[in-house]
Amino acid sequence: MPQQPPVRSTPARPSRLDASMSLLTNVMDHSLDDGYAEAAARKKAAGESGMPKTLRAKLGLAAGLVLAALVVTVGAAQARVAAPVVAKERQELIDRIDKETTSADKLEGSVDSLRDDVSARQRAALKASGGSGQADLVSMLSGATAVHGPGVKLVVDDAKEASSGGGDNPRETADFSDTGRVRDRDMQRVVNGLWAAGAEAVSINGQRLTALSAIRAAGDAILVDNRPLVPPYTVLAVGDGKRLSTRFQNGADGLYLHALEDNYGIRATIAVESDLRLPAAPSVIVRTAQPRTEKGTS
Repeated sequence: MPQQPPVRSTPARPSRLDASMSLLTNVMDHSLDDGYAEAAARKKAAGESGMPKTLRAKLGLAAGLVLAALVVTVGAAQARVAAPVVAKERQELIDRIDKETTSADKLEGSVDSLRDDVSARQRAALKASGGSGQADLVSMLSGATAVHGPGVKLVVDDAKEASSGGGDNPRETADFSDTGRVRDRDMQRVVNGLWAAGAEAVSINGQRLTALSAIRAAGDAILVDNRPLVPPYTVLAVGDGKRLSTRFQNGADGLYLHALEDNYGIRATIAVESDLRLPAAPSVIVRTAQPRTEKGTS
């Protein structure tokens, strides 16, 4: 028999198709990466064991609002508790002020009564010395006695747009003359002008002026003999009414008052009166001057 050739066996090679199929199978079986899978697992665990962040934020906000409401409630309660105490202290302070004001008014009335008594005794002493007529004239001219007679009534008031108080207070400005307020210097010039025009007795808002009277300013008020006056300022001057009015308005001080009206809006009216009544001034105390005797010695 013819001998057959030997058959050679070779090992089988792996197919490329099988390798590619295994990679695709791996991708299909594991659609998520391990990192994504772990993150998803942690998120799921947090959702099961904790609460969402939005819920925690809402709860924190609610707690803050509750705390704020509690603070406001406590403050309101304390204010209600303290209100009666504050009201009581305020009323006590008002009562003290009223009491002290009443006491001051009584003392001022006593001082006025004593001044009148001193003036009366001075006049009586002068009459007893034999100079009754001269004593009456001196007491009238010095303001120690009340007078009445014809004269002029001059009313001076601030400008309508004049302001007072706070930062708009014209008395606190550098150029005080450029305001619509009546100043103490203005009243000084008005009074001096009336004296120069022939006034025999002058008063401002019921305050009789004497040779020792002082017109000054204190804040928004004008002081006459340390007594505060407020506008409008009513100046009464006893004398020959028509002549007094004409001479004052044509004089330097009257022209000064007209300039205040034209430039700063200060209001002023003057009228001739047939009968004016002026009160007596407080007793005039002379500390330095001495009367002269007939021989010229004191």
